[in-house]
Amino acid sequence: MKKLVDNLKFAWKYSKDEKKNLIIFVISEIVGIIISIVVPILMAKVIVNFTSNKLLQVVLIMTLVYLVENIRNVVYYMNNKCMQVIYRETMVKIQYDLGKEMLKLSNKTLDNESSGVFIQRLNSDTSTMSDVFAYMIQILTDVIANIGVFIAVFIINKIMFVYLLVMIIVIYIIEKIRTEKRNELDKNFRKKSEKVSGFISEMVRGARDIKMLNSEASFLKAMKDKILDQNNARYKMSSINRKYNLLRGCVHDFFDYTLVVIMVYLVSIKSLSVASAIIIFNYSGRVSSLIYCLGNLLERSKEFNLSTDRIREILESSAFSKETFGEKHLKRVNGNFEFKNVTFSYSDEEHEVLNNLSFKVNANETVAFVGKSGAGKSTIFSLLCKMYDIESGSITIDGVDINELDKDSIRGNITIISQNPYIFNLSIKDNMRLVKEDVSDREIKKACKAACLDDFIESLPDKYDTIVGEGGVNLSGGQRQRLAIARALIQKTEIILFDEATSALDNETQAKIQEAIHNMKGEYTILIIAHRLSTVVGADRIMLVDNGKIVATGTHSELLKKNKKYKSLYENEMTK
Repeated sequence: MKKLVDNLKFAWKYSKDEKKNLIIFVISEIVGIIISIVVPILMAKVIVNFTSNKLLQVVLIMTLVYLVENIRNVVYYMNNKCMQVIYRETMVKIQYDLGKEMLKLSNKTLDNESSGVFIQRLNSDTSTMSDVFAYMIQILTDVIANIGVFIAVFIINKIMFVYLLVMIIVIYIIEKIRTEKRNELDKNFRKKSEKVSGFISEMVRGARDIKMLNSEASFLKAMKDKILDQNNARYKMSSINRKYNLLRGCVHDFFDYTLVVIMVYLVSIKSLSVASAIIIFNYSGRVSSLIYCLGNLLERSKEFNLSTDRIREILESSAFSKETFGEKHLKRVNGNFEFKNVTFSYSDEEHEVLNNLSFKVNANETVAFVGKSGAGKSTIFSLLCKMYDIESGSITIDGVDINELDKDSIRGNITIISQNPYIFNLSIKDNMRLVKEDVSDREIKKACKAACLDDFIESLPDKYDTIVGEGGVNLSGGQRQRLAIARALIQKTEIILFDEATSALDNETQAKIQEAIHNMKGEYTILIIAHRLSTVVGADRIMLVDNGKIVATGTHSELLKKNKKYKSLYENEMTK
């Protein structure tokens, strides 16, 4: 109960702005309670008047019942409207906050968790949490209404009251056992669902590669196994419901049968009038529904607790680690930065990607990092953007440790153009506006011209309004990279990182991009990771990275003269 109250307080933060709708909902429910108590009494009188041949009174009472039932229809309409508004507004707030916190998750957390973990919580769990107040108020009013009926039975006949009380207790115990067992299985079912969501998400994103690998059969088998596992978990949950619903139904039918037998006996000894027996019989169904309401309340409370706990794990707990930033803000970044004795590995394994790495880059300098795959080049960029936290050493921007800087001082002043940039399923224009909301059409066109993309865009039927597809699927690899470069130019940050950003370009386009980068020299701090050394021969400095360390530094001509490893890399490239 303590956990339920705590989670309800948490959920109230998202629903409290809907007080007006909640009040209307409660008033409607109270009116519904009164109607649900009155109608069975009126119907009992209809039966009595029928048996007494008082037909005019039957018509008058039925007219009253008709009017009352129409009021109930209006009440139901108001209830549904208020419930939907409360659900809609609460859902938006919860999903927004959850989405915001998901974007704060550390990259190590994202690396280690399936996307299904977050998809399920963002969709399913937020839905369960959003309608909790309307749903519970509805159930509680049903419970109160049925308690009112129960009290009415107490007034009519004490023996019948005790009998119905025993029935309630027995069925309640069955319901409590059912909900507790189902709740344990529900936890397992949700974990299985997360795995299915994650796998399907990966399969959809990687569909092209799956086809190219001709591995549809193995992926479909893996998907079938996961879905089967999920549905077996669902079946076990349903099995608990079936077994206990059967038991509850049999017990309930036994009590109904015995109820009639007892009433017949009481009427025969004149301890109960026929009219009272009819009223109690009409009420007996309502009294037993009290148990179903309590059972639903128990089940929904446990579902709510489970969903809210899963949401709060992301919002509040340390179960999913978040990115941490300092509070110092730099209004303007010059572009100087330095790595001092930096050591880093992606996991707790002994292998270190960077090992006591040190180097310095000056503002407005163009520096290239070269070396074999896996040497640690891309990791340098990730650490500079604080995508991961280093294990030891320090990284400074303009002399300030990045652990002291706020997020905007770091990522608001650095643009990274990766080898495989993610392009969103939006128009070309909207992809540009993601990095700068108020960017003008003129600025967009200028950036695309600089990235050698404008001619291609102008050849499209919808031009800058062309939808590029998920992940930029409607564009070639080179076009995606040029769009990413244009998107970066829109940001106009002081530091620009090119991580193999020209790898998918043809020689002609690469030459144009190289020219664009050359035109930026002296105005920005530019760092380039290049697989092809020919693309960085004009850099102010080239750093050769090997096994997580800088093993040589100099211009292209200097390194050719003094470093055999660099010379070998360059010559191998030239002979290809």
